[in-house]
Amino acid sequence: MGGDGADMSETGEGGEEGEGGEVVEVALMPPLHQNGCLPGRETERRSSSSSAPLVSVSDVEVGRAVASEEHPEAEAMLPASTSEVKLIPRLSKRRLVVLVIFSLYSLVNAFQWIQYSILTSVFTRYYNVSNSQIDWLSMTYMVTYIPLIFPATWLLDTRGLRITALLGSGLNCLGAWIKCTSVQPNLYVVTLMAQIVCSIAQVFILGLPSRIASVWFGPKEVSTACAVAVLGNQLGTAIGFLLPPVLVPNTADDLDLMGQNIRIMFYGTAAVSTLLFILAAVVFKEKPKYPPSQSQAVLLDVSPDDYSYKQSMINLFRNVPFVLLLISYGIMTGAFYSVSTLLNQMIITHYEGEEVNAGRIGLTLVVAGMVGSVICGLWLDYTKTYKQTTLVVYILSFVGMVVFTFTLDCGHLVVVFVTGGVLGFFMTGYLPLGFEFAVEITYPESEGTSSGLLNASAQIFGIIFTLIQGKLTTDYNPRAGNIFLFVWMFIGIILTALIKSDLRRHNVNSGISVDIKSMSVDGPTEDELSKTASKSQSELKI
Repeated sequence: MGGDGADMSETGEGGEEGEGGEVVEVALMPPLHQNGCLPGRETERRSSSSSAPLVSVSDVEVGRAVASEEHPEAEAMLPASTSEVKLIPRLSKRRLVVLVIFSLYSLVNAFQWIQYSILTSVFTRYYNVSNSQIDWLSMTYMVTYIPLIFPATWLLDTRGLRITALLGSGLNCLGAWIKCTSVQPNLYVVTLMAQIVCSIAQVFILGLPSRIASVWFGPKEVSTACAVAVLGNQLGTAIGFLLPPVLVPNTADDLDLMGQNIRIMFYGTAAVSTLLFILAAVVFKEKPKYPPSQSQAVLLDVSPDDYSYKQSMINLFRNVPFVLLLISYGIMTGAFYSVSTLLNQMIITHYEGEEVNAGRIGLTLVVAGMVGSVICGLWLDYTKTYKQTTLVVYILSFVGMVVFTFTLDCGHLVVVFVTGGVLGFFMTGYLPLGFEFAVEITYPESEGTSSGLLNASAQIFGIIFTLIQGKLTTDYNPRAGNIFLFVWMFIGIILTALIKSDLRRHNVNSGISVDIKSMSVDGPTEDELSKTASKSQSELKI
């Protein structure tokens, strides 16, 4: 089933039209040193007859025979003659189902994160605990992510997408069922343990959007797919704002009724989580039968034995553009986490008794961000202007933060609704931009590793910003805390402007002949690569 689907409709220069789609003509590419390959091992591997390069002009017929016998999926990518090399990527119909299933169990995981904090008064009464103890039920998501991100990305890189996806979905399901056993006023510790299990599941979920998009989707839809995958988590947060108060009203005088309502919510969540885990086990595969893009096709020649997670991490931290993005992404997303966490406190300071509207403003922020994520993903797929789009959205987020800060105390809630929506649109719209930009400038390193590091940076900055902004808001006023944030966001703009745009994955998909060495810090820029495009195409015809 994974191999079914039409040929991809993207074509490069010099391509020919064929049945079922466009034929993408590619230039021969120099040897790849990728995905953390250990130095020296690649040469040894290429000398082995069992690991011939995916496409070789000098041994086309031999390559075709080897592909037919050992790698049927590579046969479609071998040249018809030694005078040219053609690649016909194919899109699997399964890709859409994979994306939907992932988005749904990511949604449930986000829902389980927010369901306690939105019902703080209910759970403090039911478990007879303090507000801070309920806050820790949400804080566990941030606390567990930072130390576990490295083993999670190692697992994704060494054991693959399917195992990681099943772990995320399975742990999410397990945590939901443990919560069902905690519906007793004296079992707060059990519900805390259940939330810790769900927070561990999150570690195996947040790093997958860009990996799923790259492995399953073509060049013209990869950014949109990443945005939709991120959208699932945001939608879960939005539903978490709306559904729990409806399912569990605050019946403080009747603990039995409160417990019954909590039990209904927990069992409903567990049932949905179980269904999604079963669907994930049936639907998820490591990769489609045929690669969806040239950037994925060239990775077929890399042996798993040549991979080193340690070397991959070293490559990433030696990549100056990625390090700049790592910091700037952490600043932006950490600021968003801080604003979301302290929004209720900021609103109540200036508008007493407006707790309900504070929740609605938070919902507006999330929903506007969902729209922003999809629009930014579509724009990237259409233009491929990664750095320009990222920088513009960063600047508009900064402007939105400044406007939100100085209109917060204007006395008109409708203004706060509007400025909060604009702020959420750009700040959340930045999330898929950061993921996809990271994949471009770090290709061919693992998408899961780069995304995981971005998320870890966001969690670290989020914790720091929340503590400092909360202190400034309490000791002074909300404006002081917000000024602290947009000063840091201005620093993020400068760092983003300094990022060298090296769209490695896009250039491979475009058929440009480039020696993409493992995390070469001084790789060619977009302008340099565009100058070599015509030369590469002319060499192809010789």
